[in-house]
Amino acid sequence: MKLKIAIFFILLIGYTSCSDKTGTTTTIQGDFAHTVYFWLHNPDHSEDREAFKTSLTNFINQSPYITTKHIGVPAKTNRDVIDNSYTYSLLLTFKDKATQDQYQEEPAHKQFIAESSHLWSKVIVYDSENLK
Repeated sequence: MKLKIAIFFILLIGYTSCSDKTGTTTTIQGDFAHTVYFWLHNPDHSEDREAFKTSLTNFINQSPYITTKHIGVPAKTNRDVIDNSYTYSLLLTFKDKATQDQYQEEPAHKQFIAESSHLWSKVIVYDSENLK
């Protein structure tokens, strides 16, 4: 487990500094990253997947606090260090921790949890702040 966490943070640091087409380095927007992994009870059930995806998309599109957003599914990669057992991933960035705290309390976030929590069996969250 410690190895997976270490690898996650190495990948997150790599993700936050990406090269653009000119070869310069660009940092993602926001000083706070919120990464969430969801395991659905029935990951092969298309109606559950669609309900979850719709609820999540509606929620994050309503939030005024999110700086950048990414909803993903496991990539088709296969290496010993990769955990692709989750069903969906969510990566959000925020201006700072205070803004992310507001996001946690907003009605749209609470509505998403209320309408979708019955669909998942497990959730893991990794929060991180930019190095200064």
